[in-house]
Amino acid sequence: MRKEVAPPGPAPANTVGKIFLCFEIKPVLAALLAITLIMAIWNLQPYYENLLSTTCRCSFTTTTTTTAITATSTTTASSTNVLNKTTFPSATASKNYSLPAAAAVKRAVAAATSTTATTITTTTPPTRNAEPNKRQFSAYGNAAALFVQMGAYRGGPATFAVIGLASKPIHVYGRPWYKCEWVSFNGTSTKAKAYKMLPDWGYGRVYTVVVVNCTFPAGNPNSDNSGGKLLLYAYYGLSPRKYEKFTALEEAPGSYNDSRYRPPYPYDYLYCGSSLYGNLSAARFREWMAYHAWFFGPRSHFVFHDAGGVSPEVRAALEPWVAAGRATVQDIRAQEEFDGYYYNQFLVVNDCLHRYRFAANWTFFFDVDEYIYLPDGRSLEAVLNELSEYTQFTIEQYAMSSMLCLNDSTHDYSRYFHNLFFF
Repeated sequence: MRKEVAPPGPAPANTVGKIFLCFEIKPVLAALLAITLIMAIWNLQPYYENLLSTTCRCSFTTTTTTTAITATSTTTASSTNVLNKTTFPSATASKNYSLPAAAAVKRAVAAATSTTATTITTTTPPTRNAEPNKRQFSAYGNAAALFVQMGAYRGGPATFAVIGLASKPIHVYGRPWYKCEWVSFNGTSTKAKAYKMLPDWGYGRVYTVVVVNCTFPAGNPNSDNSGGKLLLYAYYGLSPRKYEKFTALEEAPGSYNDSRYRPPYPYDYLYCGSSLYGNLSAARFREWMAYHAWFFGPRSHFVFHDAGGVSPEVRAALEPWVAAGRATVQDIRAQEEFDGYYYNQFLVVNDCLHRYRFAANWTFFFDVDEYIYLPDGRSLEAVLNELSEYTQFTIEQYAMSSMLCLNDSTHDYSRYFHNLFFF
């Protein structure tokens, strides 16, 4: 028999309600679960370092490593974060390294939300000594340079001079030494042992003046005039293993001229001045320059060294002499970075001596508050002819009278006129 089937009609109301209720609850539960997970991870973030330190017992190393970690995802947004902090070594640096679950979840979430490039700079403390009574000494920085070069010059066909400063304690308590090498542009080289001179009489402070002489026994190392470089080896002590090497001087091909080191020289007299500093009087400087330009004559030249004392007014007083080729002003203000005696005046005058060694027949060294005077009408040429057998002489020094140039005893001009030199 065929059963009677009820005609089709609308479904009962309670069945439709159950279906819609089922579809509404599932997304809500999923969203709540996701929010709960994210909040849990977020709350664990401040304790991440503590969790990591308790789960990983790695030994520190004495090296500094840099680890780059890149996580990618399918999202379109990307960002770059740079972290500079002290962390543990990377996982590749230690086989016993393990990350806690929170760190793994954190990285997974970061990978699912954005593209991040993270640079972690790792700095680890030094390893502790196995022996508790064995002490370590860690050095940081340098108190003074091994050598500070000011200039290097030829002293003739086979000899050179390198002038500079060096750490005074090293030369007082140590045994530093020097070696020279000429590297020719034709591919050959020759070496020579150098000797040093300390010409500041022990007045140096942090730095002392050093003049290094390089003499090549075989003669001129640039005899073919192919050019080359003078290299200086500066050793810290007796050991030949620890040294600094640098180029002290370079000669271009064809630049060597043997006639420069033989008379006649460009000038009869050359003045090498000490470091100029302080508040110099432009009027007195103009007077000093005019007098000594007359005293030494037209075949003379003056070299001044500005250590901060050449003000715009003093510069204006010297400018006509510089323009006429009678004077040179060298800026040495950078010397203040190196603590030497009296604005490094021993360094300055030794550099001037070797720089202009073959520029004049006689070189004079005195200050701008001192005057040279020849009594009884004698000429400078006549006096120097009597001293032609000597390579060096000193000048007798007297204090000048404050009434020598102005008959007014109510004023004291002694601060302007320091010394009067007599031949």
